[in-house]
Amino acid sequence: MRTPLSSSVALFAAAMATGAIAQNPGQAAPAFSVTDVAGKPVALADYKGKYVVLEWTNPECPFVRAQYKAEAMQAVQKEAGAKDVVWLTINSTNQSHSEYKTGAQMASWMTEQGAAPKAILIDPTSAAARAYAAKTTPHMFVIDPAGKVIYNGAIDDKRSASVSDRKTANNYVRAALNDATAGRPVVVASTQPYGCSLKY
Repeated sequence: MRTPLSSSVALFAAAMATGAIAQNPGQAAPAFSVTDVAGKPVALADYKGKYVVLEWTNPECPFVRAQYKAEAMQAVQKEAGAKDVVWLTINSTNQSHSEYKTGAQMASWMTEQGAAPKAILIDPTSAAARAYAAKTTPHMFVIDPAGKVIYNGAIDDKRSASVSDRKTANNYVRAALNDATAGRPVVVASTQPYGCSLKY
């Protein structure tokens, strides 16, 4: 029986072998299976046929905290849920790093923020993040029902950790979902992510 650690190592090895990194719009989203905050395995394949948002996060990052303090991230999570979009929040901070959070710690923090993802995932070896070449927290991906990446990049166009800037920011994930769910091409499909470096 595979442990979460061995599964993560296998995922990373497979990603390296297939070159499934630096996912750009139009490319297939790499498969992954990691555990949620309760220890239940969650796989991208579980949501085949649905739009999926991947949000890389770290509660220690001021850019992440600004999004949540302004209730900007929660607002888009709730809008996505209302459209039957699956939102997966992933903490890929490596378990050897001082900023690593356990499932219980992540669940508590997200509850305090009033967050509304479908699931909160813990990626202790950073394998899922490596498969997507996730660079920052936050770093966002939108995947279409066919399993293709249709957005990769920043959460919005205000590259700051200011809470007040969130009020005037253009949210790229909201725009991508609005385009895609209305049957339109995603106008802005790729941007440069900003935030704290992901703690591999």
